[in-house]
Amino acid sequence: MSKKQKRVLYRIIATVVLMAVVLLVRSYLELPNVVELVMFLIPYGVIGYDILSKAGKGIVKRQVFDENFLMAVATVGALCLGEYAEGVAVMLFYQIGELFQSVAVGKSRKNIAALMDIRPDYANVLRDGSITRVDPDEVELGEIIVVHPGEKVPIDGVIVEGDTSLNTSALTGESVPREVACGNEIYSGSINLTGEIKIKTIKEFGDSTVSKILDLVENSAMKKSRSENFITKFAKYYTPAVCYGALALSLLPPLVNLITGNAPMWGQWITRGLTFLVISCPCALVISIPLSFFGGIGCASSNGILVKGSNYLEALSKTKYVVFDKTGTLTKGVFEVTGIYPENGFSREEILEYAAYSESGSSHPISLSLKKAYGKELESGNVSQIKEIAGYGVSALVNNRQILAGNMRLMEQHNIQVADASFDGTRCYVSVDGVYAGCIVISDVMKSNAKEALAGLKSSGIKKTVMLTGDAEEAARVVAEKTGVDAYRSELLPADKVNAVEELLNEKNQGEKLAFVGDGINDAPVLSRADIGIAMGAMGSDAAIEAADVVLMDDDPAKITLAMKISLRTLGIVKQNIVFALGVKAVCLVLGALGLAGMWLAIFADVGVMVLAVLNATRALKIKK
Repeated sequence: MSKKQKRVLYRIIATVVLMAVVLLVRSYLELPNVVELVMFLIPYGVIGYDILSKAGKGIVKRQVFDENFLMAVATVGALCLGEYAEGVAVMLFYQIGELFQSVAVGKSRKNIAALMDIRPDYANVLRDGSITRVDPDEVELGEIIVVHPGEKVPIDGVIVEGDTSLNTSALTGESVPREVACGNEIYSGSINLTGEIKIKTIKEFGDSTVSKILDLVENSAMKKSRSENFITKFAKYYTPAVCYGALALSLLPPLVNLITGNAPMWGQWITRGLTFLVISCPCALVISIPLSFFGGIGCASSNGILVKGSNYLEALSKTKYVVFDKTGTLTKGVFEVTGIYPENGFSREEILEYAAYSESGSSHPISLSLKKAYGKELESGNVSQIKEIAGYGVSALVNNRQILAGNMRLMEQHNIQVADASFDGTRCYVSVDGVYAGCIVISDVMKSNAKEALAGLKSSGIKKTVMLTGDAEEAARVVAEKTGVDAYRSELLPADKVNAVEELLNEKNQGEKLAFVGDGINDAPVLSRADIGIAMGAMGSDAAIEAADVVLMDDDPAKITLAMKISLRTLGIVKQNIVFALGVKAVCLVLGALGLAGMWLAIFADVGVMVLAVLNATRALKIKK
């Protein structure tokens, strides 16, 4: 509990004690009205001085109509009418409700702060052979930093020495430690668990992953949802309306009675007007709805889903179309050898060795995948006469044997008979001294949970899933069939993707939302054009993350379904609070106007509804997978 909350608690306790003393004295002694008023003003001043101060400042600044003004007028009016105990009680229970609200908000902020407590306090920089501890902002691009076990990785970089396990749960929501070694790229905000590592920084602190995450979460409150905007507009008209309504209720019936010759009963109608004011306080809506969205964004963050604003969280609940990029989104974006099919007496190991040596001079992704699959050091003396044949492949002399490695056209060009077979993926055909040796299949490996992600979206009510890719038709078809997308389009340029999304936007009904999921620089335009842009945060480009509205920190497409679930549950809680608060207010306002509700019911309508709504709002923090 904060110092401010403790002060409020002490004032509540002091007020309860003082009220007990005053009521006890009054029960034994016949006190003049002036003395009784003075005695009640002491606990009233203890519990209500800050509310009265805020109301006064609001009047001076011409910002009259708020809950402080309503409470001040209602309680001062009750004291003027001789309802001393009720006036103090209204202020007391209002402060109790405010304390409940403050504790609930503080708890949600602490939960989010704990989940997002990833900003490093320092960086150990290696300068002139010694370690210097500096602020992360002072580390320059390309410097070497040392991260000891138990410390946070301060800046994005590449490991140049050492290996360790990293806790990346604050970034991705994944509890399983990630094993990393020399050459691996790692991200700021991760916690080093086991071994000391040295990292060469590849970004400045302001551009690093941890800074961007914190910036996204801190600025998310700036983008209000429609529900929050509704409350802002509602309060703008609601507060003056109920103030004038209470004034009319206090003055018009007595004046009508006076005109018709009846007793005006000023005290009775003014009491009803004051009761009307207390009941009308919109605290439950004003406090609980932003708190619900804040909780939903915090819950998403804890699961590795960064939502840049409550408006995007709300939009996720209306998503009916999801469009995917292929490479890096549904697939890993990393080429791997997925099959080796030898022929004519050659072994798998032989044709892989010949292909790896032939491709040893190339940095093409397919060449790199062949060398990685071979897994041994390539001796430069074993290969010579490497010649790249554009659009076909390569030729080389490996261990004094003439090797051709490339596509079908290369084999046909040299009249090499190839076994007729169909393989999923890019095929690298290998011949040795003019004899067909076999085929190596290289594929962009599909993410293990891609199919599960598509199935989850379907079960969540998504009408249509589409894959858009710049890859060849065959590669796109294979991934589409394996994942189960409803439709796909291949060989697209970035502008073509935007046009395809435009067509889908025209196809959907009004009120429905379209989300695009991508990771590359070329996806930035279409991420911006879609109703909701979802970027892969771990492997995605900076441009894509900047353009997106939602970022998946562990590149898991299955998290989209979870994000939609969090959105739906948060919106459900918001709607529950709106209906509950307005429903109870409406009933109590009618009862108050008819004289059937006194100050005590007014206290429940104001404070009770606020406390219940706030407690309901905190449920948004605990939405489970």
